[in-house]
Amino acid sequence: MKFKVDENLPAEYAAMLRDAGHEADTVADQRLTGSDDAALFERCQAEGRILLTLDLDFGSVQAYPPKSHFGIVVFRSRTQDKPTLIALLNRLLPVFRNRSPKQQRWIVENDRVRYREE
Repeated sequence: MKFKVDENLPAEYAAMLRDAGHEADTVADQRLTGSDDAALFERCQAEGRILLTLDLDFGSVQAYPPKSHFGIVVFRSRTQDKPTLIALLNRLLPVFRNRSPKQQRWIVENDRVRYREE
């Protein structure tokens, strides 16, 4: 799978995804830091990438219907410190072996993952 890691997540996410056999780049790698949501969304679509983000705006099914994109994974953690966020991705990596967020919106919480597809 191909991922884009938003600037609000640890940069280590890209390396962790690559180590797990995925293709991943960061918003910072492409000098998109500070881009508005629409520009980031369009770049992900043009590149066929699944967006990983903390930005709750991307969790809106009305604004981003699941079939309209390559996939959005929103992390919603009680705390947003680096160790907690790294642990969330570590928990999610095995899920990617059996399930893809393609054309879905996933909400990753501390104790569960919610999937939304049409």
